[in-house]
Amino acid sequence: MASDASRMSDGVPISDAVAARSVLAVSGSLRLTAGNATADLVAAHTVLPDGSVALAVDAMTPAGGGLVGARGRHGGVRLEVTSVVPVRVRCRVRARVTVTGTVRPLDPATLDECDADTVQALLDLPPAALWTVEPVAVHIARHSTAADVAIADYRAARPDPVAAVEATTLHHLVRHDGPGIAHLTRLPSTAGARLVPVAIDADGLTMRSETRDAHHDVRVRFGSRVTGEADLARELALLRADQPGRR
Repeated sequence: MASDASRMSDGVPISDAVAARSVLAVSGSLRLTAGNATADLVAAHTVLPDGSVALAVDAMTPAGGGLVGARGRHGGVRLEVTSVVPVRVRCRVRARVTVTGTVRPLDPATLDECDADTVQALLDLPPAALWTVEPVAVHIARHSTAADVAIADYRAARPDPVAAVEATTLHHLVRHDGPGIAHLTRLPSTAGARLVPVAIDADGLTMRSETRDAHHDVRVRFGSRVTGEADLARELALLRADQPGRR
């Protein structure tokens, strides 16, 4: 089995394109700016397979009026989404994604290109006018870095396989598996620190070591890439058990 230290590393876990798609896919809210109107939309968006963002906005509201005025104008609207650590820790903001795009009324033919989950997500949006924002620029800021994401990379990317269950899994680990999680980080540098799981993706778990005045994030890599909930449960069980034979 690999030692604790050999499974751990610093650094950004997933690509900017995947991170941006993941943030947009799981966020329950976003800020819309269209013309002179700015609105915070809650449970009013979903992401289509090509990366375009579908919005449900009443055309009679100021935000809806802004969308009407911005129709077809290249980069005429801006969407801003903030991703936060879903458990209670210091410095919870972990990513900010900004999408600049061109807005148009949702074309019903778009449904032919959507899978069943996306169609259901569209049906679950509020009963209001549906719009699509086609991205022309995507920017992501996370940790201490910021980058523009190439549109081709953004469109080709898909959300991380465990993004949809990350928050519930982290809450479960914090509430029910404190001793087991602490076992994953048996490093001298963490002595006396509060250890909290703050992120999970397909390739590993990110732990935060918090002291009174500082914090430090460390990656604990999975033995194999996770593709779904069953894989995730297996990898977490292997980490807890510290079983022999792991890479």
